[in-house]
Order: sequence, then C-alpha cells, then structure tokens
Amino acid sequence: MKRIFKYLLGVFSVFLINNSCTDTSYSLGDLTAPSNIVITADVVGATTASPTGDGSGDVKIAITANGALAYKVDYDANTPLDLVYLPTGSVTKKYATLGTNTYTITAVVYGKGGTSSTLTKSVTVRSDFTVAPAIVSSLTGSGSKSWVVDKSVAGQMGVGPWSDASFVPEWWAAGVNEKVACCNCFYTATFTFTKVASNGTFTLKATTPDGAFTKTGSLTTLPGIPGSGDEGCYSYPGGTSAFTFVPSSTGVPASAPSTKTAILLAGNATFIGYGAVQKEYEIMVISDNYLYLRVQGTETGNAWYLKLKSLP
Repeated sequence: MKRIFKYLLGVFSVFLINNSCTDTSYSLGDLTAPSNIVITADVVGATTASPTGDGSGDVKIAITANGALAYKVDYDANTPLDLVYLPTGSVTKKYATLGTNTYTITAVVYGKGGTSSTLTKSVTVRSDFTVAPAIVSSLTGSGSKSWVVDKSVAGQMGVGPWSDASFVPEWWAAGVNEKVACCNCFYTATFTFTKVASNGTFTLKATTPDGAFTKTGSLTTLPGIPGSGDEGCYSYPGGTSAFTFVPSSTGVPASAPSTKTAILLAGNATFIGYGAVQKEYEIMVISDNYLYLRVQGTETGNAWYLKLKSLP
C-alpha cells in the first residue's frame, strides 16, 4: 500500500511540475480609446437671419465616435463639472440663462477597458423668457414678501431622484417639526423676495439669525462654511443677491406638476431654505401663501423639495 501511495504521489508531483512550467497567455484585446469624436449641436429655430435660435434656448446635441460604448456630457464649462450619462449619445438641452450666451460642451466617450476620449465644442444660443405675472405677484406681493420653511406641514423637506420622470420626494420626506431639535435654523431663516420698481429687476435677501442649514465643504457654495462636518446649522451672516426668473432646465414634460419656471439666484452668497450648490430653484407650485420648490441636491442625482409659507 505504501508503494502504491508513493507511486501516486510521484505521478501527481510530476503533473504539478509540468503544469507549473506551462506558460498561459492572457489578452485584454484592443484597448484603443474611442476615435473620431463628433459633437453636433443644432440650435432649435436657427436660421441665417437668426443663427442663435428661436429664443427657446433648446439645442439638439448628438455625440458620435468610433469604438464608443458609453457617452457622458457636461453642458457648460463655465459651471462646475457635471458629467451627465447619455444612453444614446443624444439629447435636447434647454439653456435657460437669459439673453444670448456661448456655452462650451464637453463630451467624454468611453471605450473598451475604461478607455476614454474627450472633445469640446462651443455653441451660441438665445433664451427669451417672460414670467407669468401671477407668479411674480404671488412671490413678491405688492413689491416685497418674506417666506419661511413651513415646519407645520409634513414634507417641508424631502428628497427624490433628479430626473424628468419623478417629481415627488419618493426617497424621504420630513415629518412635522422634524428638524427643530437638530437644526432649528432651517425654520428661522427668512427669505424676502423683492421686485425693484425702478427697473423691474428682482432681489433676494436671506436673513439667518441662527445660521444657515447646509452641508459643508464642496457640498455648498455659501461663504464661511467649514470644509468638513455633518449637515446642520452653520454661522452665516445672511446676504442679498439679484435673481431672475428662467424656464426650468429640468426638462420635465408638459404633464408634470410644475410651473416650468425657476428662480435663478445670482452669485453664490444666497440660498432658499437649504444651502445647496445649485442656484436654480424650480417652482413646482405657488400661491399667495404657499411655495413648493425643487432644487438639484448637493449630491449628484438628488433632488431636494422645499415647502415654504409666506409671512403676514
């Protein structure tokens, strides 16, 4: 039995040695990055006489490349980098900044093994917009009106996906008075919207006796906020900035529960309710004493919802 065992052990050892000396080759294949990238940016309504379009601000963007497996796009190089995934490489983008403006589109095309190639293209487009008088009247009253987050209602703050297919805080919604214990500044901050009668412009004044409700570091633009820390109330002296009404850039369909109008704050020193990075607050619903807003959240892919009430 011992001789048989030794024989089998010897055969097995020879098998291991032979196999260990065998070279095995692995190949990842061709990892050449995508090539021949083309960005097509067709301004809707553009003519020889009006090359910047019909005033809708809409641009049909298409990205193509050899060896492309996935596409991402940043719509404006003048704002923080925000690469958006494009399943088909094409989209219609609404540029909402009023007037005629030039934007630099950045396309990133991904190929095999995570390789990528990048291309930029500039497009000049005009955006015209006239806000409904009823929205201005409800927001500013006889000239100036102040608003606060309404702690007495459920869902005064909520979060859901930032998309054109969901318009509710389906992931989470605050209960009545939920932030009183941890972050009462959320409810004591006052936001006063004013129409300047002399020239028809608008201003927002944020008054924050107990600080600003926000996150920290790169998750907010408010001045003086620490570089790190949890969500909460942080010292912020308040501020005043101009704002404009613009067509909302979310691309929600006509059937969505939204006014399709947004409040766009100038600069980085003011906010409404929550000190987010983005400064475009879409008006979902507005009346003389109720304001329901949606803003792109501090984290990519999130939408924050806010319910405010007017002060007497």
